[in-house]
Amino acid sequence: MSGTPTGPGSTSTASTSTAPASTAPISTGPAGPAPANSVSAAQVLSGERVLVADGAMGTMLHAAGAALDRSLPELNVSDPGLVATIHDSYLSAGADIIQANTFGANRLWLEDHGFPDRVAEINRAGIRLARAAADRAGRAVLVAASVSPAVTGQQRRRVGAEERMEVLREQISALVADGAADLLILETFGYLDELVEAVSVAASVTNLPLIAQATFADDAHTLGGETPREVATVLSALPVAMIGTNCTVGPQRMLVVAEDLVRYSAVPVSAQPNAGQPRRTGPRSFEFAIDGGYFSRYLARFADAGVTLVGGCCGTTPTHIRAAAEAVRGRDGGQGHGAAGTAGLGPVTAVPRTAGRAAGTSGTTAARMAGTAGTADGSVSAGTATGSLAEHLTAGRFVVAAAITPPAAGWAGDADRLAAEFADRGIGLLLVEQGGSARTHMDSLNMALQLQQRVGVETIATVTTWDKTIMSLQADLLGAHALGIRSVVCTTGSPPVFGDYPAVDGTWEVDSVGLTGLLAGLNAGRDSNGLALTARTSFCIGARVNPGARDAKAEIARAHAKIRAGARYLVSRPVHEVDSLSRVVEALEGTGIPLLLSVAPLTSFEDADYLAHEVPGVTIPAGTLDAMERAGRSGGRAVGLELAAAVLAKARPLVSGVVLSAPGDDPSALTPLLDALA
Repeated sequence: MSGTPTGPGSTSTASTSTAPASTAPISTGPAGPAPANSVSAAQVLSGERVLVADGAMGTMLHAAGAALDRSLPELNVSDPGLVATIHDSYLSAGADIIQANTFGANRLWLEDHGFPDRVAEINRAGIRLARAAADRAGRAVLVAASVSPAVTGQQRRRVGAEERMEVLREQISALVADGAADLLILETFGYLDELVEAVSVAASVTNLPLIAQATFADDAHTLGGETPREVATVLSALPVAMIGTNCTVGPQRMLVVAEDLVRYSAVPVSAQPNAGQPRRTGPRSFEFAIDGGYFSRYLARFADAGVTLVGGCCGTTPTHIRAAAEAVRGRDGGQGHGAAGTAGLGPVTAVPRTAGRAAGTSGTTAARMAGTAGTADGSVSAGTATGSLAEHLTAGRFVVAAAITPPAAGWAGDADRLAAEFADRGIGLLLVEQGGSARTHMDSLNMALQLQQRVGVETIATVTTWDKTIMSLQADLLGAHALGIRSVVCTTGSPPVFGDYPAVDGTWEVDSVGLTGLLAGLNAGRDSNGLALTARTSFCIGARVNPGARDAKAEIARAHAKIRAGARYLVSRPVHEVDSLSRVVEALEGTGIPLLLSVAPLTSFEDADYLAHEVPGVTIPAGTLDAMERAGRSGGRAVGLELAAAVLAKARPLVSGVVLSAPGDDPSALTPLLDALA
């Protein structure tokens, strides 16, 4: 549980038992002789019952006012009352295990905040606070020392294995010095080699049970590229009591990973997902939107899959943990968790761990969709695939574009092929979106240039301001203009979540409104400092608007700010119902700004469920969820296309164009949507 902001398959047979546990008491002392009728902490972690860990410490500290870029473990010393209150709240919610506020409390992480010489003080204070909270609970609670990777992603490039191991040795020695911890959780490791190093160090320092948790991206691979099977195989052979996964993704994506870990692990498995994707709400602030009901529903599925320790990471709160504890308690026959019952856990004693064991588009449809697809009176007619977006918008012709995302790993061949297929079907205008994964991928501006030069299509480049200075943005845009890019969409962007804090070290010198103003200045012949350029640019400047935003009033106000800054058209986020779109259209009345509607057909109930609950700012009507669930796995794609076509038919009179996403990157699947526009 670092708790700091980053379609399920068939359930596999669990490799560990999830039968209700014995109600024998467990000794609370981390050392010393255990009572004759006690069992050990290692036995509690053995998989005989499903345990519930706490949720995010970082999320709660941020909610209480702690800055996103400060050292949270240092609060163990400077504000121990706040940390203790958060521990108490998770215990009241029913957590069986609480984790000390020691994630990232090693020398290298603390050095970035000016505390490199306070490792022992901060870690020992964190463990003492957790132990005191556990003692106040009036029931048996396990106290876990939380250990992060020795280095951040940036530090990894310059810190070798020997130094990493020494850094962890220093921290772990401090964590176990007072005998107050029952176990260690090594969590949010994106590289398997670092997790193996951490297990080796921990095993050499202490006999406490170890839980080793890797973190996986949306593609079910670690940042180092390892699969769950590879992680489970390697870790199961090490002296660990349990392996698992935490952070980076929400419950649905993590369930797929957890099922594979259970399938290939020789020891019990843990899972602590995030509360969905974070939404940036300010220069240094994020929020998560998953509710407790959805979270607990998936944690029950984790238990059904054979996971024996569930909990939460980034964005989760006592509300989520209470719902999870109730769901697990109901599943295991009321064995009891936390405040609602203590039959499952008695006093705990720590003892040494044991070593782990397609149809084509019709010709008439293709003729209609040639980058532009209509006239000012709304009738559909043929157009050319290379027409200028600005000219079409000015003339009031209905625009049809397809969305394309830069592929991972920097390979552009698939994007070229896909763009050519769109062009063959008459869609010669492509919106190149920003890649959203943690994997290496080509920048959208460069991808847009490549597609124009190699495939001959017109592109709209998405330009994000995240992690770029104003000067680098300006240089990129001037170069792109010189090479032929004319249409852009300005977004602030969010970094791909992968472990610890999302974007804590990102750069935001300007947001989407500022970027829009920068482009308007370049069009007027001025640079970012107001100095004259030798030539003006001629960008067609667009910006995003989200009809499904939680705060509709604020979203509309921001859209007007983008228009005042120089936006000449708006592109919506994907829409799955028309009511919210109608409100945006009404609010923009009188501006004369064209609105392009984004449509991304749903492909399965899991897809719809994920978007509805884990992605901020997406509205999926209850009727749509019901229809996708009834469709089942075999009919999901067809029903999703039908629903999208119905939205398009209703929305066409309201907008100036559409941006279509092809399910499975299959351009032929767009035929029903193109027919709906006829």
